[in-house]
Amino acid sequence: MVADPTAYLRRRMFFRRCPAGFAVGIGLVGPVLVNFGSKAQQERYLPKIRSGDESWCQGFSEPGSGSDLASLKTKAVCKGDVFVVNGQKTWTTAAHWADWMFTLVRTDPDAKAQEGISFLLIDMTSPGITVRPIPTIDGEKMVNEVFLEEVEVPAENLVGEMNKGWNYAKFLLANERTGIAGVGQSKAELRKLKRIARSERKNGRPLIEDPQFQARLAQLEINLMGLEIANMRLLVEEQKTGTAGAISSILKIRGTEVQQEISALTMDALGPYATPWIDASLEADWNGEPVGPDYAAPVTPQYYFRRKASIYGGSNEIQKNILSKAILKL
Repeated sequence: MVADPTAYLRRRMFFRRCPAGFAVGIGLVGPVLVNFGSKAQQERYLPKIRSGDESWCQGFSEPGSGSDLASLKTKAVCKGDVFVVNGQKTWTTAAHWADWMFTLVRTDPDAKAQEGISFLLIDMTSPGITVRPIPTIDGEKMVNEVFLEEVEVPAENLVGEMNKGWNYAKFLLANERTGIAGVGQSKAELRKLKRIARSERKNGRPLIEDPQFQARLAQLEINLMGLEIANMRLLVEEQKTGTAGAISSILKIRGTEVQQEISALTMDALGPYATPWIDASLEADWNGEPVGPDYAAPVTPQYYFRRKASIYGGSNEIQKNILSKAILKL
């Protein structure tokens, strides 16, 4: 079952006021290829990543290997000029319409967990790939299970060196966590929240004039300003050292908390109007009319979508462990 991407984009457009693509190519695999890919890989993939002609998905998480990513079990055996891949990936966003998947595979089962992993680029039209949707609580079908059975991948699709994939994955994950922080996105959603608060009324006056709401809104804006400053610190750190370091974990934690705070306060601002909502993928079967103003319809799905923000990209609990080791030297 293939979900229509337009439903997802409609909801994103509501909050950002422009079409939103996926940053998986530009923000994740693109930088890996720039830093570790061969010249042939850079010439083949980077132009189409930049133009958007080819889309990507991320084949990292597996059943039982989410936060403990190094325990992954998908295997790739080198046979001449191809790797034969067998295994399963899960929570793979946009796998149902992606052209390519970058993935971590185990190429040395006898090595230590992090030392036997390689980084492969897999054509999603390859024989042996099955994609199954995982419906989520917000009504979308954006994440998937991906099954790989005897999938042949050209050896030229190996990024960097064999069994060095964990190094490239750590580089990628630092970029991913920085992107997940989503400062610009949260600023846009905060502006939308303010517009809603000016339209909604409490005791005959605009909600934005309510002292209790003002206090919550002010604290949220302070948190977002702090997040933006931390993002700037990361940029300075990268210029000095060439790596994001532990700051990327700070951004991931606070960024997702801010996103959840915005979605929760937006729900509160709409009150009962936020309760009923239409699953965009089922609009053809909806016999009633939306309750309340048009801008209320996407708010509840967005709230549900944000619940998972503190889990994907490495759960916030894991990020705190990373910070403990990196900063406190535990």
